[in-house]
Amino acid sequence: MPDSKQWISENHRDQQMLSFPIKEKLFSQQSQFQKVEIFETTSHGRLLVNDGCFMLSERDEAIYHEMMAHVPLFVHPKPQRVLVIGGGDGGTAREVLRHSRVEQVVMVEIDRVVVEASREYLPQTASRLEDPRLKLVIDDGVKFAREASEKSFDVVLVDSTDPVGPAQPLFGPEFYGDISRLLNEGGIVVAQGESPFYELATQRSMLQVMGGHFPVVMPYNFCNLTYPGGLWSFMWASKGPHPLKDFEPQLVEKLELSLHYYNAEIHRGSFALPQFQRQALSDCIRGA
Repeated sequence: MPDSKQWISENHRDQQMLSFPIKEKLFSQQSQFQKVEIFETTSHGRLLVNDGCFMLSERDEAIYHEMMAHVPLFVHPKPQRVLVIGGGDGGTAREVLRHSRVEQVVMVEIDRVVVEASREYLPQTASRLEDPRLKLVIDDGVKFAREASEKSFDVVLVDSTDPVGPAQPLFGPEFYGDISRLLNEGGIVVAQGESPFYELATQRSMLQVMGGHFPVVMPYNFCNLTYPGGLWSFMWASKGPHPLKDFEPQLVEKLELSLHYYNAEIHRGSFALPQFQRQALSDCIRGA
């Protein structure tokens, strides 16, 4: 029988097609930077799509946001000021704000349309955008990093889209030079790191760029439902803290029951790389 459902699909570089059945389109607007759409799916809740690429679904967005935020925040000894670059849906800021040790989060998002659409249509993800500890800045994250004061943040989270269009400079050496400058001693940066199945060359490039500015550099992985290949990576770089040797698992117990994916065992296990990824990237990893 023919399928009568409507589907929304992402074609990833003509290598994989990922599709979700949809009930209706809730939002669509062409911003200055990209086409922003939100769909109600039949199986994964609401789905945010930017320029045809899936950004998040309500069913699994917690995985990405928890793994981006909690891995560095349970390693840094005193994460008082956190900078989020990108992350306009609010999910990364939401997870950072679970930490009572965090005094201020500055979120710099280039596209106001993403923020406003998320506020209206993705309340689960954008639930902490009005938190008094959050300062929202609508601006170019590259420009913000370049102009930020020296040693003004403890942790930086680069919650970017793929390295195309306005996000492309977020993967370059000048940007990470600025990130190193604005981080305090012992500072940590974590960045969205693409797919090890499809984007190993990008992962190598990111590690090499980060390794030019930081003594500890390595990838860590997570699995989700929304991104091509299912297995996805973050890139860790720090001015000294090691994601396993300096991990404080006793702090995790205070949040564990309220989380969806992250726990102390997942934290440790996420740095165990598949053999193909380890072989491809081992010469770029520093401080392991």
